[in-house]
Amino acid sequence: MASKKNTKEKDKKKDEHLSKEDLQLKQELELYVKNAQNPDVELQRAAIESMRQEVQRSISSMTSVPKTLKFLRPQYEALKSYYDTMQDSELKRLLADILSGLALTMSTEGKRESLKYNLLGTDVDIELWGHEYVRNLAEEIRHEWAKLLEEDDFSKDLEYLAYDIFDYFVKHNAELEAVDIMTEVNPERLISHVSASNYKRACSYLTATAKYLAGPDDELVLDTVFAIYLARKEFVRALQIALFLYKLRYVRQIFEACDDLLQKQQFCFILARHGVHFELDDNMVMDDDDREQLQAIINNFELRKGFLSLARDIEVMEAKSPEDIYKAHLLSGRASVGTTVDSEWQNLAATFMNAFVNAGFRQDKLMTDAAEASSGVSSCNWLFMNTGEGKISAAASLGMILLWDIGPRGAKVYKLVRSKDSFVIAGALLGVGIMNCGINHDLDPALRILRNYVDKGEPTIRICAIMGLGIAYANTKDYQIRDMLIEVLQDTNTALDVIAFTSISLGLVFVGSSDGDVAEVISEAARDHKISDLGDPLSRLLPLGLGLIYLGKQDGDIVDFFQNLNKKSKKHCDITLFSCAYAGTGNINKVQLLLRQCTRQFDKCGVDQRTAVLGIAMIAMAEEIGLNMAIRSLEHLLQYGELNIRRAVPLALALLCISDPKVSVYFTFLTQCPCAQRSLLVFNLSFQFILIRR
Repeated sequence: MASKKNTKEKDKKKDEHLSKEDLQLKQELELYVKNAQNPDVELQRAAIESMRQEVQRSISSMTSVPKTLKFLRPQYEALKSYYDTMQDSELKRLLADILSGLALTMSTEGKRESLKYNLLGTDVDIELWGHEYVRNLAEEIRHEWAKLLEEDDFSKDLEYLAYDIFDYFVKHNAELEAVDIMTEVNPERLISHVSASNYKRACSYLTATAKYLAGPDDELVLDTVFAIYLARKEFVRALQIALFLYKLRYVRQIFEACDDLLQKQQFCFILARHGVHFELDDNMVMDDDDREQLQAIINNFELRKGFLSLARDIEVMEAKSPEDIYKAHLLSGRASVGTTVDSEWQNLAATFMNAFVNAGFRQDKLMTDAAEASSGVSSCNWLFMNTGEGKISAAASLGMILLWDIGPRGAKVYKLVRSKDSFVIAGALLGVGIMNCGINHDLDPALRILRNYVDKGEPTIRICAIMGLGIAYANTKDYQIRDMLIEVLQDTNTALDVIAFTSISLGLVFVGSSDGDVAEVISEAARDHKISDLGDPLSRLLPLGLGLIYLGKQDGDIVDFFQNLNKKSKKHCDITLFSCAYAGTGNINKVQLLLRQCTRQFDKCGVDQRTAVLGIAMIAMAEEIGLNMAIRSLEHLLQYGELNIRRAVPLALALLCISDPKVSVYFTFLTQCPCAQRSLLVFNLSFQFILIRR
């Protein structure tokens, strides 16, 4: 009795602080609750309908908790108890509507009472209850739907309510919330329900969220995006999604749905740019002449013409020498020394720089005949100014300069194959592969030349021929090349260096294909040649070739290929495969996992740690925010890491900045890594690549 008196006294004190209007509202609501439980049906109906209108009005445009809900909070449990005692009737459903609105602020977390009573209530339009109420319902539906999926259950009423909420969100310019709820319930419904005014926002949001979903949910979301773009005739965007998923049947649908020949030409250029070998048929292009023209674009026959046309338009056709890029006369305060240099390493650096700067322009000042008159240095002279392996790079650089030019000018590279110098032959074979990279020609000049050197000759010649095939047929999944290279791997008499580069070449041809047969052959070669001690650096190329096959595929189809190796080598191989599988995903969890690997000491040479450092760069290189975070992490490793880690950081920075040079990173590298000459060369190449013709 004493506790009841104390409660009444507290309520009286609270009422004293209320305004006259608030006190009147509270008394009215208490009267509604009392009459709602009255045996008189008419009085009960009037009370429930009045209370329902008051609750609906108060939450329809709420910016804070309305006073109606505050005053009804003490009555919530009493109304729930009375609802359970009522017989099924229209009044009971009206009371369920009231309880659903009150549960917006009164329900216990996890019970989802707002959704529960909404499904038990009337079929009133949810728009009348306001945006906050609908958002709360959407959140509860997502949780309830996930629970039903776990229990392998289904609710039609819940699905219909989700459709109503989706329509409400779309109507009120809340496309992102609409996409969220529909991707949980039925993504296919998005295709027919998005409109011309909001499908772009919806698709952009879906594409962005797909990056953070695990398979197969991410693929399902992107399939929906593709269907929306195709239905709205956004063919170029649809093609981008199809190529990301690498579903060629989607590409076929795009060609069949599009009637514009110019748009189809654009599709062909995009396919050629991505290195997708695709055959057109009568259903995709009716006219034979048009089909031949479009197929030539896909096969990259027009790539050289377009590249040179662009170069002429922006007036960068004039050949540049390495000195034009180095600008050594500005740094040293003296005039340029010209093309005559004494150092073997300087010659090699000039060869690389010359090849990258003049790639595809068909002329330069060191190698091609066009420069002889002005420079007085013929290709033969520069070729033999290098020694040993330097001749390989010099001969191969001619293929880079004549990139995609397999016509008469390309004969310069073919002639070098007939040289008597084995290093020149090897470089010419590599140059043939580079020159034919991405070109799908009926005559297959690269195959016709390189196949003759795959299984005979010196190891250097074999390696360059094999790598030439890998470069020329990269991403083609060509089974003729596969059979040829597999024979090399299965030959027990083949040297380890040839095996290592053959695995890389196979990885290039079947990059990202998840081809289990090719992967198994490479793993068998690794076991047969006993790479378990990792004593020979070339042995580390075998797991890298295997990683290329699963490039960007994450953990979907990967099996434990290295279970028979010892702990040290298995760890290195697993990290290599792991890094390739997540390359370009920007997965922060995987980056953190590799950072933890850098804090552990596995062996004296630190192979595992160096591999983990490179893996960080591979995973983070495609996403801008993650890239900047990775650069900061690598700078910390460069300052505080052990020596074996610091040696790998420059190469990791180079991977992060390929064709995207950052001056701050460049100077950090120069000031803190004076002893890493080879990594500096790699970084310079990647840094200067973006400076071509600028």
